Amino acid sequence: MPRISEPTVAEHRARQLRTLLDAARALVAEEGIEALSLAALARRVGLSRPSLYEYFRSKDDLVAAIVEEELPRWAALVERALADPPDLVGKVTAYIRVQLEVMTDGRHAAAVALVEHALAEPARERIREGHAQLLRPLVNALADSGVPDPELRAELVQGIVDAAATAAQRRSDRPGAVIEAAVAQAVHGCVGIRPDAGQPAARAS
Repeated sequence: MPRISEPTVAEHRARQLRTLLDAARALVAEEGIEALSLAALARRVGLSRPSLYEYFRSKDDLVAAIVEEELPRWAALVERALADPPDLVGKVTAYIRVQLEVMTDGRHAAAVALVEHALAEPARERIREGHAQLLRPLVNALADSGVPDPELRAELVQGIVDAAATAAQRRSDRPGAVIEAAVAQAVHGCVGIRPDAGQPAARAS
């Protein structure tokens, strides 16, 4: 049994879990999703496989734990970003900006990558519940503004965010341009956007 370095067993386990999750995130960030396995994590932290099984029953369990730990902090950033803009356009814009800033920030790279990782249904369900936290502020803003079917509209905005995050990976030299295009697409669509400025053209009265 590993030596307990904290005053209580519960504190020891909490500290060990944090160490394991930090090491797993680093492993994904450095070597990619394919490198993440219980065996690789055990080697990285110097634990035996049986000791690691006390914390994670499978790779799916490990992936879900990484994402579950990150999503509440991510959701808090989204909620704060939507608190200030007074109008719906401002809130949608803030939602897209903060989401893409997080998704293109290296500190969150592991969680972002693992969200799309192929998982068994129990683990996927755990991650879906966390994703609902991210969408809730936008759903509430849409509902408060009288937008019909706010859950669907929020999912469609998130679809633009997800596509923009993928585009940002291909255009790593132009992350700002990708964010601006995503905002324009979500707020104005393709109609009325000037090709030269990416802003809505003036409408004839």
